[in-house]
Amino acid sequence: MKARINKAWRIVATGLAFSIFGIGGMLLPLVVVPALYLWPADPLVRERRAKRAIHYTMRGFVEIMRGLGILTYTVENREAFNRPGQLILANHPSLIDVVFLIAFIRNADCVVKSSLKRNPFTRGPINLAGYIANDDPEKIIEGTISSLARGNSLIIFPEGTRTTPGEPLRLQRGAANVALRAQVPITPVVITCEPTTLTKGAPWYKVPSRRFHVEMRLQDNIDLETFADAGNPSRAARRLTRYLQEYFTRELSLHEQRSTARTETANH
Repeated sequence: MKARINKAWRIVATGLAFSIFGIGGMLLPLVVVPALYLWPADPLVRERRAKRAIHYTMRGFVEIMRGLGILTYTVENREAFNRPGQLILANHPSLIDVVFLIAFIRNADCVVKSSLKRNPFTRGPINLAGYIANDDPEKIIEGTISSLARGNSLIIFPEGTRTTPGEPLRLQRGAANVALRAQVPITPVVITCEPTTLTKGAPWYKVPSRRFHVEMRLQDNIDLETFADAGNPSRAARRLTRYLQEYFTRELSLHEQRSTARTETANH
């Protein structure tokens, strides 16, 4: 009975959290935009202020979800998330991955689906922060190089969409092309969500049997020297994509092994 009540509450709490997110997304520009323009500054400073506003809003939203009993979280190497000018590539197990990343990166920039710029609940924050739409491959690369040069940390999900549970990771070449053109090291972030929830195709009300735990681990940088191929950029992108796919698959497998070992130890 206690477990049923807890699950029923988490369904209600999840619906409440989504409502807060949607309403906040529509109200945020109404509050922040006037402040940005009433407080004189050059465009770069204004952009930084907008990104900081969204950062603190997302951090607050994460704490609301934690306070409601929906989730718990662990962020390893937290301070390193705020090194300037990082190209952050992360796997994408859950709908709220980007929320967590922005919540712990003060000057985060993102490549987002162009459809989100038309969504009434997300277009406000996206336009406010100047996130990069994915509708033009060449503009994506130009925008990301420019953003990194301004000291922002750029978030890209190489899969292009959320991971399908039980299926192998499939990475697209876009992230590798950006990295090779920008010529900056890749900073991998491994995200796990246990039990799985808010996955691709899953409705929000299908909550797991217990609170889920999100873990983010910022890994050592991946240098691009061994992947450079000036004569054949497409081949270089393919090699780097294949390496990243193997890298994330290996790291997630190691996490699963550690998690299984902890569970077995706890049961003995």
